[in-house]
Amino acid sequence: MWRKFLRRSYIIGILHNAVKFALSVFALSVLVFAISRLAPGDPLYAYYGERVEKMSAAQQEEAMERLGLREPISAQYARWLQGAVHGDFGISYQYKRDVKEVIAARIGNTLLLGGLGFLLIFALALLLGLFCAWREDRAADRLICKIGTVTSCIPEFWLSLLLILVFAVWLDWLPSSGAYSVGEEGNVADRAAHLILPLAVVVLGHLWYYAFQVRNRLLEEVRADYVLLARMKGLSGRQVLYRHCLRGALPSYLSMMSVALPHILGGTYVVEAVFSYPGIGTLAYESARYQDYNLLMVVSLLTGALVIFCNMLARTVSGRIDPRMRMRFTGGGGEVGGL
Repeated sequence: MWRKFLRRSYIIGILHNAVKFALSVFALSVLVFAISRLAPGDPLYAYYGERVEKMSAAQQEEAMERLGLREPISAQYARWLQGAVHGDFGISYQYKRDVKEVIAARIGNTLLLGGLGFLLIFALALLLGLFCAWREDRAADRLICKIGTVTSCIPEFWLSLLLILVFAVWLDWLPSSGAYSVGEEGNVADRAAHLILPLAVVVLGHLWYYAFQVRNRLLEEVRADYVLLARMKGLSGRQVLYRHCLRGALPSYLSMMSVALPHILGGTYVVEAVFSYPGIGTLAYESARYQDYNLLMVVSLLTGALVIFCNMLARTVSGRIDPRMRMRFTGGGGEVGGL
């Protein structure tokens, strides 16, 4: 009986989160649609380019009618939503191709850059946090803390420009833009060379923040009562840190990873724009700049849906791992629904 009740509660929790997710994405779509239509700019320029300057007022009016941009915003949204429900997100004004095709051609590059950056950040953050906790208040720990604080305060766009200046202009060691050279799309070495600078900025921009969190969480564990008991049993400081403190800090570390994904994704978008890296971040910038409404909607919804999902996942993971977080989220002793 209890097993059936728990299973039903778990299913209800999943449905509850699914409804909240759908409503959040819907609200985001309404907000993005309205803001993009009200923002200044000329969508005809995205579609026709410089030919707009040679078009008469009547021709421009006819083009706006043909693109459905003279209808009320509510009617435009209803038409867009009807197509989106059936998987039709329209044509990109700038690329003259289906929006799904444009995104499909770019999303792999973003997943590669963001995915590698995410894995490197948290692998290095764990190692760096462990080392600093082990060498607490010694010269190495103080030096790393100072360097990490400085690097974490440098804006990503400025660091990107600095690395381009040094390694692409002065030393001419690495390419300054793009995902690969012309005609070298299948060349793994060429792709790796183009990935080094953007990946370095993504990692350096976020590494110390999470390494510092790991360091502090480990030091909290080091000062716990059970550590004193372990040391009395004859275990060395390294054994206590790796066998006991690390195990106690891992739940918080996993929760931190689920929260960090949107943060790292935002940094990836900035890096893509600076390095002209052909990914979703570059598409987001171009669609906003050229009033490419259909492309802007899908890019914004993809990004927003990922952020909403990660926040809900972080909340659920934190609730499962730490009962105190579960009490905070539910306002009592209830369970947090799964995703």
